[in-house]
Amino acid sequence: MTEWDVRKLRILRTLHERGTVTAAAEALSMTPSAVSQQLANLGRQLGVELLEAHGRRVRLTGAAHLVLRHAEEVFARLEQADAELTAYRRGETGRVRIGAFSTAVPALVVPAVRKLRTAHPDLEVRVREAEAAQAYELLSSGDVDLALSLAAHAPTARDARFSRAPLLADPLDVALPAGHPLAAAPGLRLAELSGERWIFGGSGPWSQITLTACEAAGFVPEQAHSASGWAVILAMVEAGMGVALIPRMAAAERPAGVAMRVLAADQPRRHVIAAVRRGAETAPGTARLLTALRDAAAAREEP
Repeated sequence: MTEWDVRKLRILRTLHERGTVTAAAEALSMTPSAVSQQLANLGRQLGVELLEAHGRRVRLTGAAHLVLRHAEEVFARLEQADAELTAYRRGETGRVRIGAFSTAVPALVVPAVRKLRTAHPDLEVRVREAEAAQAYELLSSGDVDLALSLAAHAPTARDARFSRAPLLADPLDVALPAGHPLAAAPGLRLAELSGERWIFGGSGPWSQITLTACEAAGFVPEQAHSASGWAVILAMVEAGMGVALIPRMAAAERPAGVAMRVLAADQPRRHVIAAVRRGAETAPGTARLLTALRDAAAAREEP
């Protein structure tokens, strides 16, 4: 394939616009001999004659006009590329990929994406639902640009691969059947539920979070049922099959037969963090997404 020299094409276009080698040279801050030499080199690269004598001047050949017709399209695309690169550097365009755990998607990611679509409609955000550990694997492998996870199940802050940013301390509330004797009790503490039948996952992050919270309150919960989906857990609670700790981010769609109680003095929380590969936090699109996530998290913490 022929190699196209954009700089020399610009010289050819300037000659076409200005009419003479001298005028083109003046416009380009070059000498007339340098203009002639560059165009002679371009002709040799393309294998055609670009200039022909016309009295004491030169004029463009038919091949030169053909080249210019295509060059104008090249220049237009380069102008477009310059504009898009400028927007990219400002974080106004491009693509950012985020991996996030299930409850964070509607609670944090969707509001952040909605805000960015209004403020920066050309910045594309692609969302991938992933468990906490998987989100970091995707981040490490380069499959996502930002991971939204739980601090308790993330690499430590000393892990040199990632930069971490705290987003939210998500409270854990107790889900009780609406008719439960403690559903309306004032100042409910987690320890008061030590004799209840509990519903939580058999393994994984949520199982550990429930066990840790109950043990901190002075008891080991009796696991009556095992489930991992919040809709399933809440349906079991509504049916009177047990009680459960539910993150506030997951409690928005609770059934009517479930009472959500805020714990008094010993309310546990799960800490939500965002992470990027170290050094990537200054990438414009990633920085804008991170700011939007912080705003979404701050809105949830407002009274």
